[in-house]
Amino acid sequence: MMSYGQFAKHLLVLAGLFALPVLSNAGELGPQPPKAKEKASAKTECVRPVKEMRKNHMKLLLHKRDETMREGVRTKEISLSECIECHVTPKKDGEYPRIGEDEHFCSSCHNYAAVNIDCFDCHSDLPKDASAHMHTLNGNNPHHKDLASKDSLKKETLDVLIEGGKK
Repeated sequence: MMSYGQFAKHLLVLAGLFALPVLSNAGELGPQPPKAKEKASAKTECVRPVKEMRKNHMKLLLHKRDETMREGVRTKEISLSECIECHVTPKKDGEYPRIGEDEHFCSSCHNYAAVNIDCFDCHSDLPKDASAHMHTLNGNNPHHKDLASKDSLKKETLDVLIEGGKK
């Protein structure tokens, strides 16, 4: 029969064996935020190192906002539109994700952290080349909900809209 001391030692060793995988991944404990998609490479680096951007991007953007809005200074560096141009990439189906979708570069972390951002109340959440893939006159676009219905418009009005106002 095993003594209490021997049992305690065995229990301690067993607990250590179960704890080993957890301790070896100590930097990765808990849920992990998703990795953001990006076009950056060694040739086209971000304006700051990744660790700094993860920690301070909001301060940089707010500083840039103040410079632009109050002082009229407009540069490409630390520009929200430049961030979007580089970091927002198409999904597997070729469509660009919109703000709020986990696939959107900004939303990938902000959704995880439950942080509400209002940048895109005014700014576009899509890169310039996304316009070639989007904005068709159909019922999937909430702005065209009524236009997509054949009953909602006369044929002539729809033709004018499609042809850009030319008659």
